[in-house]
Amino acid sequence: MSHKPLFSRALDLDPERLHFAAHSHHLWPDASFEGQSKCWEDANRRADRKWDLVFGEVIPQAQANVAAELNLPDPATVVFAPNTHDLLVRIVSGVERRPVRILTSDGEFHSFRRQAERWEEAGEVVVTRVPLAPFDTFDARFVAAAKGGGHDLILVSQVFFKTGQTFGRIADLADLARSEGPWVVVDGYHGFMAAPTDLSAVADRIFYVAGGYKYAMSGEGAAFLHAPPGFCPRPVVTGWYAEFGDLTGPPGGVQYREDAGRFWGATFDVSGLYRFNRVRAMLAGAGLTTADVSAQVRRLQVRFSQALAAGECGALAQAEVLNPLAGDGPRARFLALRHPEAQAWCAALLAQNIVTDVRDDTLRFGFGLYQDEADLERLIAACGRLFKV
Repeated sequence: MSHKPLFSRALDLDPERLHFAAHSHHLWPDASFEGQSKCWEDANRRADRKWDLVFGEVIPQAQANVAAELNLPDPATVVFAPNTHDLLVRIVSGVERRPVRILTSDGEFHSFRRQAERWEEAGEVVVTRVPLAPFDTFDARFVAAAKGGGHDLILVSQVFFKTGQTFGRIADLADLARSEGPWVVVDGYHGFMAAPTDLSAVADRIFYVAGGYKYAMSGEGAAFLHAPPGFCPRPVVTGWYAEFGDLTGPPGGVQYREDAGRFWGATFDVSGLYRFNRVRAMLAGAGLTTADVSAQVRRLQVRFSQALAAGECGALAQAEVLNPLAGDGPRARFLALRHPEAQAWCAALLAQNIVTDVRDDTLRFGFGLYQDEADLERLIAACGRLFKV
């Protein structure tokens, strides 16, 4: 069954385009347009009074949507920000020790990678990076390093943004987490609404950051943090929205909310949350779960993988597939192909109005709800023509 009608506005803007970068800028469904319009209408109908609606209805609904997706026991552990960088900065600011001792991988996304490097330059953090390669031993090596102790913060991706490889031992890290430290942060951006994720068993011990830009199909401005109760109670980087609610703190000192609202920043554009809520309602109305979408994506990935192996995609068969299809566990929504010609291949595809994505020597094909088997066959045929060997 094709779900293209849910994306009619986006697809009609460029009917001939093949967009296989759903892992990058995911196309937005029609429901997101409705959410954007509703945000504008509410802001102008209610003006100064819109924040009563935002905090009384829009944010609680978004919290409930995140909690339902991740099977969190309490939606109040969820807070929002324009991007995950803001949230990571607030978490690290709350570590009392200086320099902050951080354990991470050498494959984290740039929002953390760049900031960590700058903190190192400034002498504010000391970072230990566990190499991703060889990946078949990464989980064991990372957990062993975490168990070695001596860290204030442990940060790792659920799905690595460049390679599409997955980390499977979040529970082992949660066992090490303590309110006094270390704190465990999982970057779930390529996992949230990409693979069914149940955090119920670890929600009381780990932080989880993700957002709406990719598989939540909601665009920018809808990043979120799940914050376990009692962890990082007083972030040093703090916005004035954290002043509202049930507050606690030292007499005469800066007061904080006890729920995830302790991580609130300041005034922000709420349209992303409107879009997110409408998209979640759209999926519910269509009877689509993350597992359903993942199953459709897997069918497309299987066919593309078969075409690669059979030589139907020409020289692309020479690439190393970094995250080959194997088993039935959670996986990325994209296939990552490493080859010295990756940049040239991406450019050649784009010249044919076929949108993919490249990171250094890795070409990534992302699959989503707005593609069908006919789109995939067009992609395979185009690759065969462009990269004939």
